[in-house]
Amino acid sequence: MHSRKLMTVLFTAIIFLCTTGVEIVYADEAIIEGSNLNIRSGPGTDYESVGMADTGESYSIVQQKNGWVEIELQSGSGWVAEEFVNITESSTGNEETKTESNVSSITIPYENTQVREGPSTDYDIIQFAEKGTEYDVMSQSGDWYEVTVNDRTGYILKDLVTAPKEANNKNVFKNKTIIIDAGHGGRDVGAIGSTDTYEKSFAYLTAHELEQELQYLGANVLLTREQDEFISLSSRSTYSNFNDTDAFISIHYNSVPELPNVSGIESFYYADQNKNLAKYIQQGIIKETDESDRGIAMGDFQVLRTNLKPSVLLELGFISNPEKEALLQTNAYQKKLVAGIVEGLRKYFNE
Repeated sequence: MHSRKLMTVLFTAIIFLCTTGVEIVYADEAIIEGSNLNIRSGPGTDYESVGMADTGESYSIVQQKNGWVEIELQSGSGWVAEEFVNITESSTGNEETKTESNVSSITIPYENTQVREGPSTDYDIIQFAEKGTEYDVMSQSGDWYEVTVNDRTGYILKDLVTAPKEANNKNVFKNKTIIIDAGHGGRDVGAIGSTDTYEKSFAYLTAHELEQELQYLGANVLLTREQDEFISLSSRSTYSNFNDTDAFISIHYNSVPELPNVSGIESFYYADQNKNLAKYIQQGIIKETDESDRGIAMGDFQVLRTNLKPSVLLELGFISNPEKEALLQTNAYQKKLVAGIVEGLRKYFNE
């Protein structure tokens, strides 16, 4: 009689969970194979005992690390030596499984790198990590590293930390010659912004920031103009052709004063073999800035048409748009533009 009631309750509970949309999650289980086994506060015998476990007892696994298993307790969690437990895998693949990482520490290569509450972009951002920050890696969960941030756990996407110093165990920027062409200069001021700013100034600002980042990554960086001076278009492409150039990046900004609300970023190529270079850089910039994507196109620009090396021309925003003009003058946004260009170059060099 009691068993029938129990089955009815269980059946009702399952129906309730299914109809209310609650997902049933099965965690890996640790079955104890030793009597009077110490449960410790951390993964090692140096940690204090917080309880005891006996043969046959079963606990849900939180994670595994350095020969120890973290198990769920009625209140909190504890650690037991892996040699004294039998681990049974869950019956579904929906749970997030933490495993010991073969990476002991990571260094953040980008400013404002997102640190999240859990190993997915569905989790909230708990902090923006600064470039150069180092973290000890506790474990890994799929494509994410688990780290400690201000006495709490955080997760960082692997792709955000394995790149720029190494990608696929190699530095794709090392020994690459990249020419940065800051558009206009000197008497050629370029487009005019909404507050009478000059395109040449924005182009040089971005070029200088990009130069610093690429040099940090090990590239050989050359500038078509090192200061506010006039350089002819033919001289710019000739400079590229006479060097062992792996990529030529021409930096520009747009302006349409009669349409002050227009915004967006676009990238141009001339030769078909440079289409991927433009595509990857455009994708990288849009991903970093979340700006309006005006796409890529073939552009009949002299610095591209007469350039025999891989080359693109970037229009990085409309300085005739007052809001965008102000944003483009901030260091934080310039770093986003540069991060996108660098990501595009990395993908191109990894082809």
